[in-house]
Amino acid sequence: MARWIAALSALCLLGLSPGGAAVADPTTIRLSGAHAGLRCADCHEPGESASVRDGARECADCHDGYQGIFAQAMTTRSAEKAFVHGAFGGHDTDFFQKNCADCHVSSCADCHGGDIHTLARPTSDTCHRCHQGYFVGADFFGRAPRENHNRYQRGEIVDGQAYLKMRPDVHEEAGLSCGDCHSMQSLVDGRLSAKGCTDCHEPDPAIVEHRIAAHREQLECTACHASWAPQEYGSFFLRLGDNPNREYFNLKQNPAAEYVQSAYLRQQNAPPLGLNRRGKISPIRPQFIAFYSDLRQKDDPTRVENALVAAQWKAFFPHTIRRGTATCEACHDNPRRFLLEDPRDRIYELQRDGLPLPSFWSQEGQTLVNGQFMPKERYERLSTPTSTYTKAYVEKWKNLVESVDTSSKP
Repeated sequence: MARWIAALSALCLLGLSPGGAAVADPTTIRLSGAHAGLRCADCHEPGESASVRDGARECADCHDGYQGIFAQAMTTRSAEKAFVHGAFGGHDTDFFQKNCADCHVSSCADCHGGDIHTLARPTSDTCHRCHQGYFVGADFFGRAPRENHNRYQRGEIVDGQAYLKMRPDVHEEAGLSCGDCHSMQSLVDGRLSAKGCTDCHEPDPAIVEHRIAAHREQLECTACHASWAPQEYGSFFLRLGDNPNREYFNLKQNPAAEYVQSAYLRQQNAPPLGLNRRGKISPIRPQFIAFYSDLRQKDDPTRVENALVAAQWKAFFPHTIRRGTATCEACHDNPRRFLLEDPRDRIYELQRDGLPLPSFWSQEGQTLVNGQFMPKERYERLSTPTSTYTKAYVEKWKNLVESVDTSSKP
């Protein structure tokens, strides 16, 4: 028995477990943050590993009420998985794992710090590690994803991605962080946010647009106050594998990855409008107008090329709020903004490029997954001038002219 105890003591001194695996030396672990006053035994039973994932007491055992965090969108990603399965499953059943599995929450430490012993409250930069690129979040900081071609990989680089510099959200300029509108409780509940615009702001009757009842009742605030939004029209997923021609695709890519992504067109202007689930006019953008190409086999006559696998749009909340608003004709005389583009005004001839859609800004062949496109009849009523519209239009432009005259005076 004495020899067994001596052997165990020697293993501990060497930093080894009886099975030969390395164990953490508790004398080198220092807790910081909210847990600084805890003892090892408060989280670890005798003989347990030093990792929460490997058996330490789960966070929710002490933080009661947060058990639901692992049953909501950021962790399950059920909607994204369903989309990928429906779009790409017929071509590649492992598409999600190959291209989409990097960003998801599997542990409290994913947001509260990579080391479980130095947990801290997430900052906006923490959120941006996943909410980057085309995901809502980067736009809050005035960042728009650049084109995929290597020649555009310049300028501001954040978390490995190159961005165009745009105007940030007015709330970011005022010093607000993600957590000011997206509370922990709202995340646990699976809600998009804890606050809406009118929880902090009231419509100003001195502003022409705010006095129009139809605006207050039928529009989301973002329909006018979202100054821009990143939009990707035509997302090409090229399955290259070890294709010997891969070097000729001068696109941003990981040589070890099977897929390379490119886009037909990216824009950073005011987004189109549709109707969200609440029935209100809201910004919308392509979730993905996605095309699949399998180019692994060189000169294979049967290979799939530019197969349209999804043409889906989503109503969303751009984080690009500014105090100014769109002018009246930006909505009331702009069918293209509602995906009702007149073919005579068409610039991009997609079908001549071999793509099956007539236009990105035509509702034909496309769907809005969390709402509906603006019905043509309703748009025609919206664009028919009334006396109320004419009066508001004249007042709007009068105010703009007067503001310019005032600003130009010495």
